[in-house]
Amino acid sequence: MGDIVQTLAYGSWPSPIDASLAAAHDGHPEYVGFVGDEAWWTEPRPTEGGRRTLVRRRADGSEESVLPAPWNVRSRVIEYGGQPWAGTMREDGPLIVFVNFVDQRLYAYEGGEPRPLTPLSLVGGGLRWVDPQLHLERGEVWCVLEEFTGDGPTDVRRVVAAVPLDGSAEQDRDAVRELTDGRHQFVTGPRVSPDGRRAAWLAWDHPRMPWDGTELMLADVAGDGTLRNARRAAGGPDESIAQVDWAADGALLYSSDRTGWWNLYRDGEPLCPREEEFGGPLWKIGRRWFAPLEDGLIAVVHGRGATALGILDPETGEVVDTAGPWTEFASNLAANGSRVLGIAASPRSAYEVVELDARTCRARVIGDAHDDPVDPTYYPEPQIRTFNGPAGREIHAHIYPPHHPACIASGDELPPYVVWAHGGPTDRAPLVLDLQIAYFTSRGIGVAEVNYGGSTGHGRAYRNRLREQWGVVDVEDCAAVALALADEGTADRDRLAIRGGSAGGWTAATSLTSTDVYACGTILYPILDLAGWSADETHDFESQYLETLVGPLADVPARYAERSPTEHADRITAPFLLLQGLDDVVCPPAQCERFLARMEGRRVPHAYIAFEGEGHGFRRADTMVRVLESELSLYAQVFGLNPPGIPTLELTK
Repeated sequence: MGDIVQTLAYGSWPSPIDASLAAAHDGHPEYVGFVGDEAWWTEPRPTEGGRRTLVRRRADGSEESVLPAPWNVRSRVIEYGGQPWAGTMREDGPLIVFVNFVDQRLYAYEGGEPRPLTPLSLVGGGLRWVDPQLHLERGEVWCVLEEFTGDGPTDVRRVVAAVPLDGSAEQDRDAVRELTDGRHQFVTGPRVSPDGRRAAWLAWDHPRMPWDGTELMLADVAGDGTLRNARRAAGGPDESIAQVDWAADGALLYSSDRTGWWNLYRDGEPLCPREEEFGGPLWKIGRRWFAPLEDGLIAVVHGRGATALGILDPETGEVVDTAGPWTEFASNLAANGSRVLGIAASPRSAYEVVELDARTCRARVIGDAHDDPVDPTYYPEPQIRTFNGPAGREIHAHIYPPHHPACIASGDELPPYVVWAHGGPTDRAPLVLDLQIAYFTSRGIGVAEVNYGGSTGHGRAYRNRLREQWGVVDVEDCAAVALALADEGTADRDRLAIRGGSAGGWTAATSLTSTDVYACGTILYPILDLAGWSADETHDFESQYLETLVGPLADVPARYAERSPTEHADRITAPFLLLQGLDDVVCPPAQCERFLARMEGRRVPHAYIAFEGEGHGFRRADTMVRVLESELSLYAQVFGLNPPGIPTLELTK
């Protein structure tokens, strides 16, 4: 392009980041682990139906996808899943145990065709497994078993279980040894002490979510492999323990937020008390924010608002962070000797597999290396901002202004902006390269990611702002950021939109029914009817989440109706796009269907697109292409933009 700069209206800039490119790069590696001295991990395949494969990095640096299609390494325990595989290296090669998504059975892979270890179930959602740990001396894999006892979404029990590796449980459910008694509704996989004499795991019960309060359970491992004398070692209703593990010397390590921040403890004593997080929300079973090393040091993912990878010396409490370009590390660590595996990204690079040498604190990329699919000058240049919200409260956000290396707008035009509300809602938006954001910013549309009150990364007090205030604080904080951008002359007040998925879809829809800030909105797989959702329309894990987010339904039923977009569809005047997966069991299509029935005859321009084969969160490349192009077309029609080459979304009136 040389130095030629064109002056074009916002939203009409030509961009090489098309929807197909963004879709092909959706998702990132997860679940790193060592198999012997080799690094293994899972990777998404959006163009292969959204499946996840297992990738092996050999000693010579070569990589291979171990399991071809249609194998899909992903668990559905608590619907969000978690650690789906474990492995060890034997003389004749690797032994891998993994969960296959389609049937949720455990399989053993030893180099040929995987063989099933667990039976099929015809009851409800069947038998599901997660967070496996191999115990070769017993010929077993210990993990979490989620077993449906009926056809209802909450007809389910969870226990710590031992599955024989010899395949004897393939046809016989009774061959699975249950290690816990099922008195806790939720459990994580057990971690066994180095001497094999004790096991530790996390447990919690309704109505608490794991970031509200968990119990650290400890038991003795008897000679016959049973767990005895189970007792609570730490935690409780108001203390969230996010992870537990053992140091090489047998000390018990865990991450607890008893001070208001998830910090690390060793046998109950704080190791590095700081007002930052060494843990996070346990949305997936088996997340790891720390990994003990054999020399007593501990690899830690930690930070406030963002995350770094460091090495903690438990004797001094000092943390030495690794050098490198990364500004965000995922809650997924593995250690072997002095080697640490992690997954890291930055505003200029997508998530990639990183290996850290704990002796030198030097890190390098070893897998799924970021490779710029386009000239990186098209990437946005984000800003970390803090805004003032109602009552002077701080609101954290990432602002992505429109950016193009060869296009600008005329000086008298302000850009349109889309506010992105993240899901969860007890979660956060990380500051990393996202080609879906670049898809919009490179065309001249700004994006504002808001980590509204209730988000993680800023301590328990910030998280608790959303208690009984969901649909209020999140909506107010997103609106405050949008209006602040308009007031300071960053965004066009008349061309503001909001979009979000899941809990973010709720925030987007509620914003359209309760504010006049936005000219339109994009709502993805949302919650729209609180009473229906909490009654029997979601899965067990979140079935009582609203007890803290909104309040006890038995005590405040009017509040559930007052805040639900379905009950106030008559208030919506702004055009919207509604997107839903037909296989979604977290936020089912029935929510959208009731909402649309209330919209009938109101003559508000809108579109509803439902996708077969998609669940909660879209994974297929063809789905993502249609989502992005439809969303851009909505903004183009409402904001008066002219993006080249985008199919027109037909809006119903």
